[in-house]
Amino acid sequence: RAPNAGVFLAYEKTGYDTNVEGRLPDLLDEWSVRRLVAAGADVIKVLMYYNSQDTAHINTTKYAFIERIGAECRAYDVPFFLEVLAYDDKVGEEKSFEFARVKPTRVKEYMQEFSKPGYGVDVLKVEIPVNMAYVAGTKANKEGKIAYSREEAKQFFRDAAAASQVPFIYLSAGVSNEVFLESLELATEADTPFAGVLCGRATWQDGIPVYAKGGSTALRSWLEDKGVQNIQALNKVLKKGAKPWWDFYGGKDAIEVIQRA
Repeated sequence: RAPNAGVFLAYEKTGYDTNVEGRLPDLLDEWSVRRLVAAGADVIKVLMYYNSQDTAHINTTKYAFIERIGAECRAYDVPFFLEVLAYDDKVGEEKSFEFARVKPTRVKEYMQEFSKPGYGVDVLKVEIPVNMAYVAGTKANKEGKIAYSREEAKQFFRDAAAASQVPFIYLSAGVSNEVFLESLELATEADTPFAGVLCGRATWQDGIPVYAKGGSTALRSWLEDKGVQNIQALNKVLKKGAKPWWDFYGGKDAIEVIQRA
C-alpha cells in the first residue's frame, strides 16, 4: 500500500442469516479488536443493516452489539467506522421505487441513532439518502419514475446530515461511477458537510468483464487507464464538495491532540 494509506479491517461476518428475522449481524469468530490491531488495522470497520421500524428486541440487540464494539475500540484507541445499510422488508427490496420513498427517513434515522456518544462510533459510513434513479431530472433517472424532485432530494441530504453528531462519509453501494459522481454533485449542491467517500465497486466494477475476457494483464491495463480516470473524476468532485472531518468539531484548533509514547 501507499506509505500514507491506512488499513481498514472488517470485524463482521459477510451477509446475514436469511432464516432469522432482522438481518442480525455477527462478528468473525477468531478475531477481536485487539487481534485486528495487532494484525495492522488502523481502523475497525463494521457493517450492519438497520431498520428503525423493526421490533424492540431486534433493534436492542443491534444497539448492544455496536456498544460492545465501540467499547473495544476505545480500549485499544483505534477509530471505529460504522457502515449502516437501511432496509425494510415490509416495504420492498432496497432498489425499488417503494423503498426509495422511505429511504431518506431510514437513513436519517440511523445517522441520528448511531452517532450518539454511547456507541463510540468515530465516523459513520452512510448511504446516499436518496435513490438517484428516482430523482427528477437526473441522468440516473432512466425510467421517468419520480420519488422526489431535485429540491426535495437536496433537502433530504441536508436533513440526514443535520441528524448526525459525528463526521460521515458516503458509500457507493455498488452503483456505477457515473451515478455515484452525480450523487456527490447533488450532495455538494445541497452544501452537505460530508467528509469524503469510501467506495470500491463504483470505481472498478467495469473492470470485471475486462478481467473475464483478458485476464489479469488486461485488468491491470484497464485499472491504469480507466480505473485511474474514475478516481481522478471522483477526486475532482471531492475537492469541490467534501469537508475536512475536523470541521465537524469546529476546526483543528478545537481538537485536543494527545500524543502517546
